[in-house]
Amino acid sequence: MDLDLVAAFLNDYEWLLEYLKNMVKPAAALAVVLLAVALSYSQKLSLEGEMIYSVFRSFLQLSVIGFVLQFIFNQENAGWIILAYLFMVFVAGYTAGQRAKHVPHGKYVAGVSILAGTGITMFLLVVLNVFPFTPRYMIPVAGMMVGNAMMVTGVTMKQLRDDIKMQRNLVETALALGATPRQATLQQVKRALVTSLSPVLDSCKTVGLISLPGAMTGMIMGGASPLEAIQLQIIVMNMVVGAATVSSIMCSYLCWPSFFTKAYQLKTHVFLS
Repeated sequence: MDLDLVAAFLNDYEWLLEYLKNMVKPAAALAVVLLAVALSYSQKLSLEGEMIYSVFRSFLQLSVIGFVLQFIFNQENAGWIILAYLFMVFVAGYTAGQRAKHVPHGKYVAGVSILAGTGITMFLLVVLNVFPFTPRYMIPVAGMMVGNAMMVTGVTMKQLRDDIKMQRNLVETALALGATPRQATLQQVKRALVTSLSPVLDSCKTVGLISLPGAMTGMIMGGASPLEAIQLQIIVMNMVVGAATVSSIMCSYLCWPSFFTKAYQLKTHVFLS
């Protein structure tokens, strides 16, 4: 009887045992983390606790998301794609808004911008039959686009607000001469967009020359042909540039009106801190 119970338990939780068995190599990779902790301690950086916490948190988050994705992939339901995508957009919008916390309604602006940029890009990828609309393809693709869109929207909002603050006299002079808020801040908007998109474009220029990107590396290590991996990486870089550009431009359009009153004057409280 006891043997039957043990056998039933092993059958029910076979996936968990397989997962634990495959965690041997990730556990062995903790050796480099211990090296980093030791170096931090020897240099008196006081980062040991944060390093250990960060690694543990990443392990926990990745483990949970791994089981969630395994469940979603088994469902083959489009509703799960939309739900997972909206969750990623929500978290990304909140994170980008935190980066630009002095921008009024920053979390809302970031969320809408990320939703617009990544949503348009995903729609085009599906319509052009680049990727099938299944969880196994769309959720990883959405994650890459949302992550990059989060970065550029946060930088765009913060850079735009900081530039207007530093050049406040120029902006107010332009407003006094009859310029609209958009005209008065045109140069600051352009500078913010260039600053936020430059890392994405630099990554495209150097892809494959300095480092192999994650998607390409994952396919090669998984046994795929390097030529197949390159094709996928080209698609990834294209969609990242598209999503990031749309998100950042949308962000600038939604962001700058919150800096001005209806009388075309700068809101003083926005630029105090």
